[in-house]
Amino acid sequence: MKPAGLGVFLSTMAAFLFCAAVAAAPSSDPPQSAPANPDYEKAAALIEAEKFAEALPLLRKAEAAEPDSADVHNYLGYALRKLKNYDAALKHYKIALRLAPKHRGANEYLGELYLVLGDLEKAEERLAVLDKACLFGCEEYTELKDAIAAYKARLGQ
Repeated sequence: MKPAGLGVFLSTMAAFLFCAAVAAAPSSDPPQSAPANPDYEKAAALIEAEKFAEALPLLRKAEAAEPDSADVHNYLGYALRKLKNYDAALKHYKIALRLAPKHRGANEYLGELYLVLGDLEKAEERLAVLDKACLFGCEEYTELKDAIAAYKARLGQ
């Protein structure tokens, strides 16, 4: 192989290996797995079934057991937002993000709460955080981006 061809080959291989390493490496985001907590797991199933009021007592028990779980605080914020208790939802999203600043779910849901509260600028700040946290895109980024677009369309922007 000629020296110039070797350089191209090595550059291509280095790029390939870098991409393979990024794809195989664990996410740089904090873990977003559910805590091994039966109350949390039951609450998550209730939230999936849109039974937010029923999920709250279980989430409170999970919070007492694991007060430093960003996932628990995220779901507390989500259930409270769905029940239109926006101040309490905001509190729990902020706790989740203090514990795990790149938590994709908390960033998306907080952005959606800001839209409910009419604060487009803060929703767009959450979208920017997700843009950085989701190197190759993620569902949370797409959903918040779509929610912001729909919000702007309602405003005629």
